[in-house]
Amino acid sequence: MNKIHIEGLEVFALIGVYDWERDHQQRLIVDVELSADLSLAAQTDDVNNTLNYAQIAQGISHFSAKSDYKLIEALASNMADWLLQTFPMLKSVRLKLSKPDILANAKNVAVEFTKEQTL
Repeated sequence: MNKIHIEGLEVFALIGVYDWERDHQQRLIVDVELSADLSLAAQTDDVNNTLNYAQIAQGISHFSAKSDYKLIEALASNMADWLLQTFPMLKSVRLKLSKPDILANAKNVAVEFTKEQTL
């Protein structure tokens, strides 16, 4: 299986359990590993035979911006599900969602989900 990586994608979402967290959207970082058969794209050199990573990145940003979850676990899990539903060429998704600005004494807090296509 071949993989496409999108790393360090900065997105914004209304996320958090405390009132002060829900006053405005917070910065999150998404790292995603997309598994798919990319052999036809490699053979044909045709963009129509691969995943459009710009479209995927834009979709992730839009998904985050319109979300209203309390937990990054819920956002990450639903985002991975959305990717698999929206891009049927995907075989699996590994998504890491980071909330870097939440703990003063930690560089980052993150969750990671790996999900497979069920079709």
